[in-house]
Amino acid sequence: MDYIAFCKNYYAATGIPTSLINRHHSIYSTVTELLSIPPYRNHEIDPSGLDFPCLNNYNPDIEYGMVAIDGTDEMIVLGPIFGIRPTPDLIHSYMNELAIPANQREIIAEFLYTIPQISMLQFAKHLILIHQCINSKSCDLSHFFGKDFDEKSGETAKSLSAPEPSNTDENRSTYFYELELYELIRKGNIDELKKNLDSVPLNFNSNTMAKSSLRQAKNLFIKTATNAVMIGAIPGGVPIENAYALLDSYVQEMEKSTSKREIEILSYNMMVELCQQTGKNQIPKGISAEVFQCMSFIRSHTHEPIGVEDVAATIGKSPSYVTKCFRKELDITPGAFINRCKLEEAKSLLMFTEKSLAEISSYLCYSSQAYFQNVFKKQFGMTPMQFRKARQRVN
Repeated sequence: MDYIAFCKNYYAATGIPTSLINRHHSIYSTVTELLSIPPYRNHEIDPSGLDFPCLNNYNPDIEYGMVAIDGTDEMIVLGPIFGIRPTPDLIHSYMNELAIPANQREIIAEFLYTIPQISMLQFAKHLILIHQCINSKSCDLSHFFGKDFDEKSGETAKSLSAPEPSNTDENRSTYFYELELYELIRKGNIDELKKNLDSVPLNFNSNTMAKSSLRQAKNLFIKTATNAVMIGAIPGGVPIENAYALLDSYVQEMEKSTSKREIEILSYNMMVELCQQTGKNQIPKGISAEVFQCMSFIRSHTHEPIGVEDVAATIGKSPSYVTKCFRKELDITPGAFINRCKLEEAKSLLMFTEKSLAEISSYLCYSSQAYFQNVFKKQFGMTPMQFRKARQRVN
């Protein structure tokens, strides 16, 4: 089979970026072909630890799907896929992930906006189809979502629905349980949220709100999603426009569901994603909101020539004020923190790309390759090339 032609046709039919790669490099990519840009970063993938077809990501908000081609060391990769219309932060994350220069931002953003927004359930179905087309093998959604999944009946061998309440006390218990879940979302406590959802999932059977059980489940989903956004996500620091965009996306996806089981999975993913979003906005102990905002700005702009003045402008304060706050709370100057973040990004580029030192120093906006090498050695006790060779030996 001509796998490159397959990738091109799949993108043309679905709008989902499609790539052909092996463990070490990209063979074909929708993104690089359509935008006429080189593959700035290639992730080395070890297939031995993956159960193909599979969902995978390098960033919690940017999802990929992979299907290994039997008898070869190649694989088809779908993605990136976003649950919502890409925000400026998501675009930054995607560009940082692939080490794409800032001057490509406009064409990258325009392309990302064209990618269809689909749920993990739909995405898994795409991977099932490709697996069957490429390898003549079939699998079902239980491969991705657990052995108890039964798409036909919309039920599970071990039901994920909480028992139907029979009296006022149980209704009250459900009420306080849901409030506890919303509080975990507000705090960004994703581990505890997953633990609670796994032990006592949300009840989509109670309080009849429609004639059919499926419509009732959909109505309850809308209620739960709205509460999760209003009580959990927005008070937890998720920007209002982002929170409502997520809500709209999940409600639209829910309306396409054909079983209560699909709605249960969608609800789980929705709660977890909202919790992830609030977790990003949780300020570490001992760090003020202003300094945390500056730190976030620096981390997302390592490939731009930023200085203390740019950092201070993000919070509307003077450079001297920001420097004083950084020294007090982090025991480091803003300039030193900028350099530290750039060097951490340099380590990632040395490990996961074949970019030359000149390319890396230019991408990270160092004045020269020699200066980049000097500050790297001073920080880590070895030259960039020594670091790259050491990591290659370990891997």
